Amino acid sequence: MTNRLRRTVRLRTLLIWLAVVPTVAMGAQVAVTAERLLAQSEHLRADVAAAERVGAPLYTLMVDLQAERTATASRWAGTAGAEEELRIRRQATDRAAAEFRRLADHSSESVGTIVRRLGDLAAYRQRADARSGTADATLNYYTGAVGEIIQVYQEEFSHAEDAELTQESRPVVAMLSATEMVAREDTILALAGPSRELDSASFDRFISAVGAQRYLYETWIVPYLPEGDRQFHERIVASPDWQTKVRIENAIVSDHKDTGSGIKLPAEVSGWRAAHDNFSRQTATLNVDRARAVLVRGEAKAAELQTEVTWLIAGSSGALLIVAVMVVFTTRSVLRRLHALHERTVTVAEKTLPDVVARLQRGLPVDDGALPAVAGERDEVGRISDAFARVVAVSVDGHRQLAAERHGFGMFASGIAARTGNLVSRQLSLTEDLQDAFGHNEALLAQLMRSDQLTVGMRRQIENLLILSGGEVPDPHTEPMRVADLLREAAAEVEDFRRIERQALDEASVAPQVISQVSHLLAELLDNATRFSPPRSKVVIRAELVANGLSVEIEDRGPRVTAASYEEMNRRLHTAPPYAVLAENAHRLGLFVVGHLADQLGATVTLRRSVYGGTSAVVILPGELLAAAGTQEPEREPVREPSPAATPVDVPVPVPVPVPVPEPRAADLVLHTGSGLPSRRRPEPAAAAEGDGERTPAPALALRPVSRDGGATRPALPERVPQTHMTQQLRGPRAPEPAPAPDTATPEEVADAWADYEQGTQTVEEELRQDQP
Repeated sequence: MTNRLRRTVRLRTLLIWLAVVPTVAMGAQVAVTAERLLAQSEHLRADVAAAERVGAPLYTLMVDLQAERTATASRWAGTAGAEEELRIRRQATDRAAAEFRRLADHSSESVGTIVRRLGDLAAYRQRADARSGTADATLNYYTGAVGEIIQVYQEEFSHAEDAELTQESRPVVAMLSATEMVAREDTILALAGPSRELDSASFDRFISAVGAQRYLYETWIVPYLPEGDRQFHERIVASPDWQTKVRIENAIVSDHKDTGSGIKLPAEVSGWRAAHDNFSRQTATLNVDRARAVLVRGEAKAAELQTEVTWLIAGSSGALLIVAVMVVFTTRSVLRRLHALHERTVTVAEKTLPDVVARLQRGLPVDDGALPAVAGERDEVGRISDAFARVVAVSVDGHRQLAAERHGFGMFASGIAARTGNLVSRQLSLTEDLQDAFGHNEALLAQLMRSDQLTVGMRRQIENLLILSGGEVPDPHTEPMRVADLLREAAAEVEDFRRIERQALDEASVAPQVISQVSHLLAELLDNATRFSPPRSKVVIRAELVANGLSVEIEDRGPRVTAASYEEMNRRLHTAPPYAVLAENAHRLGLFVVGHLADQLGATVTLRRSVYGGTSAVVILPGELLAAAGTQEPEREPVREPSPAATPVDVPVPVPVPVPVPEPRAADLVLHTGSGLPSRRRPEPAAAAEGDGERTPAPALALRPVSRDGGATRPALPERVPQTHMTQQLRGPRAPEPAPAPDTATPEEVADAWADYEQGTQTVEEELRQDQP
């Protein structure tokens, strides 16, 4: 489905998609950005509203808790008037806590933590009044509550999504932390009381608080304060109260005295209370002003974000409109130019290029002016046209080179086949001479027939080479051949011909000009069936007339073949492979040869699974290849009786009986010696053909009656006429034969060969008896 949609999508649609996809992507990005900016704006407004609603009460609660902590420490130390001050501080803390609970958002986790902490306030007050436990445990409760309040400021109002607001809000949290450090100093000094004595742990906490608040002011507060706030902070630092604070801190650090019970503070600490009350109000004012400035900046930033979203949407809409106009204009221009290029390309692809390729395949020259030329245009469409012209040129060059290579390879293969065929002819001739010379030796004659059968297979392989290299196998036959004889001739080409069972179900004849091709095609299929089936199984070949011509079916008992394998083999039968495929399958070229022959004959060959589990090859020969029903073969001249000198002494020579026989070809026709073994015989010299002045080997066959028991005679088998079955390329003069090598066969092998050939001889004789009128 995806491929179908891809093929049907028009270029106009693709161009529109090319514009729509980026446009949609840009729109999506704009929407996401606008949504993010609006969310940030809403978050800022929510933070500002929460800070205005909760920030002030929360800051008041923090200051009141710090003051109550100091009053609790004074009462614990026994300072005069501390009880009244503690009562007043507790009332202020209760009012601030109630206001905070009323205005706070209890869904916030950090706010909920503070509310839970305030729930424990009454219990710690009771401990302080009863002086239960230690002072540090009670004071640590207040310190923890203040720390959680500062944590709420840091988490809820830090504006981490906006870097600018984060930069401005950073001093606010640092100033709250510094104020808490100073408040802790105040609490520790109040815990010293009139005696001005501290334990070592409290003194260490005081020193730590001094160092922390000075570090915060120097590192995290002063460098990040705006100009106005920095000037105000400088006035606070230059005030007498702040200078008194610094002087007391330095005196405590440097002038304290160690006693047996703890640390004795210097007398200067008496001025801490008055100075702290004054500069703490000034630092609180600075803290509140800085926090309000951050809230104002947050509100302005939220408004800026909304304005930015408005401009973003407006600009994106204008850009999308411009893109739509450009898409329409570009699409029309590109499609118009591409349509012209398409027309030129179709003309070249459908008319020019096929004509050029056809001429090259026929070996004719090609006019380069008929091909599209490279104009060297710089325009994109022109470059496509030039690229197509280059492709056509490369394709034509490839076809030209391929035609030359095919022609050269055909000549090379023909030359190799001619030389090899000469050797095969000499081998067959030598075998026949040996049969004539040693026909009385039955064991040797059986081996010779075995050698002859292998040589016939070599000859068929040579013809395969000619077929695959583009050559043709000329047919020397001049008369039609019966289907039964044709099946016998094809079976004789196979090495294991004894396993082949032939069934000619209808009387029909094949036209003489295609006998060799049909026989070769059937021989390849039979050879394939015998090689890929069990050694003792039968291979059945049957032929019968059908509506479309002649059907020949070859059935074996071979192993089961998958459907995919049948599909691949049938594809080989119907597709002419390139030389590269032939090279990869050099060890199994039979199917390619069958495909070539079927294409030349106009026949169809199909491989399928048989009902017995093996493979069935069905060959349909068209009716044009069959001889007319009324055509009669001319009577053959009676075969002359062999001379007495050629007759073995132990076999009487009866009167010859003329027997009509088919035209000899690749079936290695045999006759019998006096002992019943098959033997190849040379024909009598034929008379010159009239009219053309050339001498053609006549299909004269000599019949030799034989008798195994020396009594009754029977008709002999026909002899083969040397080289009449071979193609013109394979015919040639015989070269001198080298001396034959000594036979190395064992007596057991000779006996096995004799048994095989004896069985074959009996089968052939039985068939001849059935053919006699």
